[in-house]
Amino acid sequence: MGNSRSRGGQSFCSQFLPEEQAEIDELFDALSSDKSSPNASSRSFSLKALQNHVGEALPLDMVTRLYDGMRRVDLTGKAKGPSENVSQEQFTASMSHLLKGSSEEKSLIMVKMISATEGSMKAREVQKFTEDLVGSVVHVLSHRQELRGWTGKEAPGRSPRVQVLAAQLLSEMKLQDGERLLGPRWLDCDCDRAVIEDWVFRVPHVATFLSVVIRKGLLVLNSSLDLTTLIPERQVDQGRHFESILDVLSVVYINAHLPREQQHRWRLLFASELHGHSFSQLCGHITHRGPCVAVLEDHDKHVFGGFASCSWEVKPQFQGDNRCFLFSICPSMAVYTHTGYNDHYMYLNHGQQTIPNGLGMGGQHNYFGLWVDVDFGKGHSRAKPTCTTYNSPQLSAQENFQFDKMEVWAVGDPSEAQMAKGNKSILDADPEAQALLEISGRSRHSEGLREVLDDE
Repeated sequence: MGNSRSRGGQSFCSQFLPEEQAEIDELFDALSSDKSSPNASSRSFSLKALQNHVGEALPLDMVTRLYDGMRRVDLTGKAKGPSENVSQEQFTASMSHLLKGSSEEKSLIMVKMISATEGSMKAREVQKFTEDLVGSVVHVLSHRQELRGWTGKEAPGRSPRVQVLAAQLLSEMKLQDGERLLGPRWLDCDCDRAVIEDWVFRVPHVATFLSVVIRKGLLVLNSSLDLTTLIPERQVDQGRHFESILDVLSVVYINAHLPREQQHRWRLLFASELHGHSFSQLCGHITHRGPCVAVLEDHDKHVFGGFASCSWEVKPQFQGDNRCFLFSICPSMAVYTHTGYNDHYMYLNHGQQTIPNGLGMGGQHNYFGLWVDVDFGKGHSRAKPTCTTYNSPQLSAQENFQFDKMEVWAVGDPSEAQMAKGNKSILDADPEAQALLEISGRSRHSEGLREVLDDE
């Protein structure tokens, strides 16, 4: 499958297919032909050459990390330090390991990107690398205009969501003693390559993000990169523009936990900002519309929600299945899946006098993991210590919370029945109003005015 190359008595086998290797060689030729650095030989390139090629597509810190990772590759086993420039063999080996290699091979290059010291490194160095990696993903996809309708929420300084997602990825890392990297007190702990290798193996986003940064940043092997399951296409009603609670990193994180067949597209069903602060409007827009993600932001800026694996229905019984989950986005990112303790996955009721009216997920009546009351704008998240259905902690800042912003997104492709429901006019959803108009002899001005989906 690969191309064997030998230098200094040690062979390296590239894992690229012939057509891929040709593209890698073409990129190296372009980099090595940049003579902006006088010390670079005809078969090597400098940091300046890499910076010139990348331009503004990647932050300078990440370009430097990539360059350092390449020039620290020792294919002979005799090098006494990093080379001054990057040779073709170093470049090919680095790209092969990072883009096509095993967890072990990826970790070999990553440790060289993280730290200049061989062997052990501090956890705080891994933290800085992870924040740079996550930030670079948003940066390059924004630069290449491939956010698929979502926003990177770029603001002065680093986005807090970058740090939040980086912290989530780091929380999955296991140190040598099996402890997880949780909290500031762990930042001075030592990490070796075995820790990084295990982390890359168990946390797919790390390798995926590296692949996006390299392929989109260096514009190489783009044809084999499929972003559709990483970032879903964002669809809203035609002419409706609003700023979602979710930025692209939040969407990437939630989307990774959805069934694969539902990861490519999110369609807005309801947003309090657009459709009003009304529980009736919420029910009217989300019932019988297929699997969907609900998310809200409380007055204390905590962002959280849940994935409903089945269509919402207004009825007094619990519904859904074990694919449902609750999640938190801010102040921390986490997903909470079913425990098997009960089947109280989803609940939606309206107009009853003897049982609660509202939208709930997990727990039990009056003690939900997530509850949106019929008195829209109020809710609760109760867990002492965790929700019985999802093992989730209290998601909101206060047990009984208030909110102004709520959104519900249908995920995946709608069925014909769901499309038919989404194509109804306002009067179709309100038969009483339709009948009153017909009795009075007035025409239905909304007839024919149907919702049209538009890509933002």
